Amino acid sequence: MELAPADEAAAAEAGRLLFAADCRFFNGSMRLDTLPEADLPEIAFAGRSNVGKSSLLNALTGRNDLARTSNTPGRTQQLNFFNLGGRLVLVDMPGYGYAEAPKSEIERWTRLIETYLKGRTTLRRACVLIDARHGMKPPDEPVLKMLDGAAVNYQLILTKCDKLKPPELERRVAELKLVARAHSAAYPDIEAVSSRSGAGIPALRSALAALAVAKPL
Repeated sequence: MELAPADEAAAAEAGRLLFAADCRFFNGSMRLDTLPEADLPEIAFAGRSNVGKSSLLNALTGRNDLARTSNTPGRTQQLNFFNLGGRLVLVDMPGYGYAEAPKSEIERWTRLIETYLKGRTTLRRACVLIDARHGMKPPDEPVLKMLDGAAVNYQLILTKCDKLKPPELERRVAELKLVARAHSAAYPDIEAVSSRSGAGIPALRSALAALAVAKPL
């Protein structure tokens, strides 16, 4: 259901204010026994290696170096937790699929990701990032099925949308809407974003801000 213009403007402002708040890294976990206490709503950012998770976190928070970015797949090797204004936690996850790392390390990351996504009580949504240039790939489907099975709400996010011309982007969004309809836990709306141009960033901020705890009086 579309929001009325006044409500949409209010949601956009709430998103802007939340993501302008102080955002700090506070935990990096390579093992489940080092995960931080689950006390605030969490948003996890998942996707294939080099899909742009760290770049998206930087763009959402308006920072250049909140999350470390790299052109080398597999650079993020742990679950990185960021506290956003004491109201929401953002979780940067290791990429799945190809990575320039030993097979044993990739298997460890995969187990960590799956166990976290299935068992984290404060996880409110997983943002599953899909590169707009390539669309869905074989490594994505098992992750969506796993999230369906765990009843974890997730939203498909098209990254690097500035790389496509408008008609191509429209087709890619339509493709992902069909994918979302086939998965029980998938959120129906598809967000198309660009960390480089800023396209779609305000809308995604608004959607995620709705999951944060209320601002203290």
